[in-house]
This record gives sequence, structure tokens and C-alpha cells, in this order.
Amino acid sequence: MASKRYRIGEFSKLVGLSTYTLRYYENQGLILSQRDDNGVRYYVEEDIRWVGFILHLKGTGMQLNDLKQYVKLRAEGDTTIAERRQLLQRVKDNAEAEIAEQQVHLKVLGHKIDWYDGKTAHTIDDSESFHDYLRRFQD
Repeated sequence: MASKRYRIGEFSKLVGLSTYTLRYYENQGLILSQRDDNGVRYYVEEDIRWVGFILHLKGTGMQLNDLKQYVKLRAEGDTTIAERRQLLQRVKDNAEAEIAEQQVHLKVLGHKIDWYDGKTAHTIDDSESFHDYLRRFQD
């Protein structure tokens, strides 16, 4: 049984990307469409999964050049598994570092909100600065 074919408009809706973005990804070599006998671009089920994975990689903050490198290595086959793994590990490490940094920022933001709440509820002295308040939470 032949795989279902999706024209770009339908595929765009399935993967949640604009046709412009799909064409851009194609121009960048991130995805490959196929063409029918009339030259009309189409995609198949496997392309849906591949675009989904690309979106996961982008969601980690993976840069376009790294995405292109990953796609190139993938196309070269199983001999590049170690290189692909190393690339993904680097991206994972960077994403985890960014998450840790965001958590620090969110913690300070939460303290600022608590400080404002304390000021308005008069549970924090009017003279206590936010800087002084933060000292309470330092290790």
C-alpha cells in the first residue's frame, strides 16, 4: 500500500508550520519534499515524524547550523551515530544550562513578588530593601 501523500497546505496544517516555513526548511536542507509527475511538492507520514523531531530540537534551542550538521550526518547513515550523539549531547547540556539559569531568574522573580506582597501586607518593614530581603535566602 502506498503511503498517503500530503500537499504542502495540508502538511502545513498537520505539522503546525506555515507553508513559508516549510519551504524555508526545505531550502535550508532540513526537510526534503518529494515531487509527483507534475512537479507538485508532497510529503508523506515519515515527514510528519521528522518535522516533529526537528521542532523538538529547535525547542531545545538548537541553532540552525547545528540542525544542518545533524541532518547532514543523519543522511550519511549509521557510521555517524557517535557524532550525532555527541552533537545532541552538547545541545542537551546547553539546554540544561539555560534551564538552570532560567530557574535562578525565576527564583529571584518569585522573591521580588513575595517582597512586594510582604510590603503591601506590612509583614516586611518599610525600610527593608529588596537587596536586604534577598540576603535572607542566600546560602
